[in-house]
Amino acid sequence: MLLSVAACLLAVAGAVYWLQRPLYLSDSPSAQPLDLSIPAGASARQVAQQLQQAGVQSPDWLLYGWLRLSGQSRRIQAGSYEIETGTTPQRLLDKLVRGEQALRRVTLVEGWNYRQVLQALKSAEQLDWDLPDAALAQPAELMRALGLPAAHPEGRFFPDTYLYPKRQKASVLLRQAAAAMQRQLEQAWAERAPNLPLKTPEQALILASVVEKETGTSADRPMVAAVFINRLRQGMRLQTDPTVIYGLGPAFDGNLRKRDLLADTPYNSYTRAGLPPTPIAMPGLASLRATLQPAASQALYFVARGDGSSQFSATLDEHNQAVRRYILAR
Repeated sequence: MLLSVAACLLAVAGAVYWLQRPLYLSDSPSAQPLDLSIPAGASARQVAQQLQQAGVQSPDWLLYGWLRLSGQSRRIQAGSYEIETGTTPQRLLDKLVRGEQALRRVTLVEGWNYRQVLQALKSAEQLDWDLPDAALAQPAELMRALGLPAAHPEGRFFPDTYLYPKRQKASVLLRQAAAAMQRQLEQAWAERAPNLPLKTPEQALILASVVEKETGTSADRPMVAAVFINRLRQGMRLQTDPTVIYGLGPAFDGNLRKRDLLADTPYNSYTRAGLPPTPIAMPGLASLRATLQPAASQALYFVARGDGSSQFSATLDEHNQAVRRYILAR
């Protein structure tokens, strides 16, 4: 009897000791965490096997028994995890139950075009690139690969910082960014000011992309939007350089020339009235809101002051004076 009690106490003490010991320990300060992948619906035995495959040194029967006896094996969430050096069995189980996956991040910046977005995703840490190579050169191919309804990807992805588990597919993140843009656009459209010369959310998205590219400082966004709204109301051409640059594509060398302003393309807002056929960049939330809630102003012109801000004018006379002051004087 005493031997049985002693054996039980010894077993309990051994289990408590094991639960406090690291599953993975390294003397190297630069040791990389072990990668652990838990598939959906994994049983306790499969989780134990995955732990062994990840590099945990404990025998799988011990891992399996611990998971079963913990009573929490069915609460373990699928996903990609990291086992840092020094992680104990109990700490790891807590992490798996809470679903604390190993996350990475990538930032999509306001004003980027879709090619810049794709390049950022291709170089993002441990994000699996699963899109066809043609997606970089053929916009329609990208939208087909993503299963999205629009014909052109420009402006379709909301600029933000996105967290993702290791080995997530790039297409999943892009669909997430597209859904975020759709939500933000729908909300901004629902809160739009009355009597805007914009008939659809698509037109709002296009103009917001122009506002994004034309704004040097955030405080100017509502006024920049007001200028373009006023021009549309009066049937004036937008005459904005970023649309011309976008139309030039890879041919643009960083120097916009007079011949570029005169060369007619679908995106040249000097030669064509109305909005360009698609967005020219990813507008952020501030540009969406400014476009649909522009400043109350009669301004039709603006010119860069040289410090990031702009000088706005209601008449051509005032604008020419501002050009002489801020452009020709420099």
